[in-house]
Amino acid sequence: MKQVYTLALLFISYLIIAQPDTEVYVFDLTTTESGVALSNQRNISNNPGYDNQPYFFNDNMVVFASTRSGQTDIAAYNIRDGKMSYINDTGHGSEYSPTKIPGQNAVSAIRLDTTGLQRLYRYDMDTGKDTLLVDKLVIGYHTWINDHTIASFVLGEPATLVVSDLKKGVNLSVDNTIGRSLHSIPNTVNTFSYISKKATPWQIKSLNLDSQKITTIAETVPEAEDMCWLINGTILMAKGNTIYKIDPKKDKDWSVLKTFDDPDLQNITRVAVNETGTLLSVVSEIEQVSPEVIVQQQLEAYNSGDIEAFMATYSDDIKLFRFPNTLMSEGKAPMRQQYGSMFASIKDLNAEIVNRTVIGNKVIDKEKVTANGNVFYAVAIYEVTNGLISRVTFIRE
Repeated sequence: MKQVYTLALLFISYLIIAQPDTEVYVFDLTTTESGVALSNQRNISNNPGYDNQPYFFNDNMVVFASTRSGQTDIAAYNIRDGKMSYINDTGHGSEYSPTKIPGQNAVSAIRLDTTGLQRLYRYDMDTGKDTLLVDKLVIGYHTWINDHTIASFVLGEPATLVVSDLKKGVNLSVDNTIGRSLHSIPNTVNTFSYISKKATPWQIKSLNLDSQKITTIAETVPEAEDMCWLINGTILMAKGNTIYKIDPKKDKDWSVLKTFDDPDLQNITRVAVNETGTLLSVVSEIEQVSPEVIVQQQLEAYNSGDIEAFMATYSDDIKLFRFPNTLMSEGKAPMRQQYGSMFASIKDLNAEIVNRTVIGNKVIDKEKVTANGNVFYAVAIYEVTNGLISRVTFIRE
């Protein structure tokens, strides 16, 4: 038990402290006799920080884990209206891997409490109210096989594949050394797939709960972690900037479905598809610009008087201080008003860098500022969080 608890803490540390900056995208997916095509790319998270683990609640809604105000909650994106909302605000924990519960207006999700407790909960889509689903098991990832059966990746060394019957209250270990990608297989009954990591290359396997038979389906794309099933039995996996496909019934090897030139789609991890096979969601890690680069971008926008480009370099909760700790403004709205007015009225406004020092996430600029024919010197201390400027402290003559 001590070892599992330690692994749970490491899992929490990875998800909460070392989260990469990720974005969730959706594409229209078209399947014809000649193949599969993707179109109409859109970023549905568009949120600094961690946005991950998309799941199609239905053909008009994607749920995913999304970080805000230092915690991760369950977000829901309405495809028709192009709007995102949050269905919960736990406060004392963060949620991951939201997954639709069959036959219910609810999702299941893993919650990592601030106390270190990690459990699987049910969340009502209308109220956000949570109810414990599986006690004792430290679940990392899961999928529903039917309305009362869950297949889970349970933390341990090695990770264990556990099938939980919620009606009987029984948890059965069926395999180990598995990956995180678990999926109910389309057009089957009580059958799901998982990735076995016991051998190299890794293997995609299926388990039928009725017969307890395990079958090897195919080898994975080398070292690729995540997959999804199309309704016609095709499997998709992603690695780097490429999505691959294979039809296990007739293909001997993987082929390329799509390779992306978009710089924001160069490290694709998760893939998910809706039930009717018309929409595909992917997650890609975004390389954050360095603190120096984002500060330089705001300087160039300042000098050109471009209020939109200028504000795009700041976080929503940006705070401006007069040295040492006098708060002058908070949030984008007052800042936009102040600087928008300045850009419109001061035609010779310009800031020239006399000296710049970069220390970690802080950029310290000594600036020679020209405004209305006057010249003065100032120091600005910029603090950058998740690729955006979150705090500026000014020291002026």
